[in-house]
Order: sequence, then structure tokens, then C-alpha cells
Amino acid sequence: MVESSPAHLDSLFHALADTTRRAILRDLTLREKTVGEIAQPFAISLAAVSKHLKVLEAADLIERQRRGSFQVVRLNAPSLKPATEWLGFYDKFWNSALDRLQTHLEAVHLTPISKEKLKP
Repeated sequence: MVESSPAHLDSLFHALADTTRRAILRDLTLREKTVGEIAQPFAISLAAVSKHLKVLEAADLIERQRRGSFQVVRLNAPSLKPATEWLGFYDKFWNSALDRLQTHLEAVHLTPISKEKLKP
């Protein structure tokens, strides 16, 4: 498992905990966008979008660049790696545990149950 600081992981998971921020990140996978383009599909104010972008920027999930009078935002996908690897560790744990459970259930299901085991 990759070691990441607890503060950095907290920042990542906090940023990812919000539906709007996840939608913004998903949208930025297609291409970089201006703040106005990011705000367009949401029924929230430009100020609210700006607050979401600040949270994403603090988690290093996006990068902003000024181009003339516009701010262009792009996804910083490599910054998701610590969260992915942290979750991957638990994915391996659960897959192993579920495999053992499946093996057990198959063994129990294949073993004939005697009538005496069913008596109270």
C-alpha cells in the first residue's frame, strides 16, 4: 500500500464526498474547461461552483490556469492515485474474504444434510 499522509487522504476523500465535485471531475475527464463552462450544467451560483473548485484545488485534484480573462481548469488525475491505492488495499481484503465465504458456502451446500442434524 502506498503511504500517503493522513491529511492528504482526508483532503482527497473530503473533495470526493460531494456529488457536485465528483460531477465536475467527471466532466473534466473529457477536456479542460473554463469556470463558466464548468458551472453551466449546475443549478447553483458561480460563487458556489468557485467554492467547489477551491476544495478540489486544495486536494490537488484540479489545476487552474489564467488565459486572458478566463480561468481554465483541468483535471490532475495522478493526484487520485493515493486514494485509489488506499481503496485498492481494502478491495484485496474484501475480495479475499468473499472468496473464502463463497468456498465455505459451496462446501456446506454440497454436503448432504442428515435428518438428525435437522432435529431440534
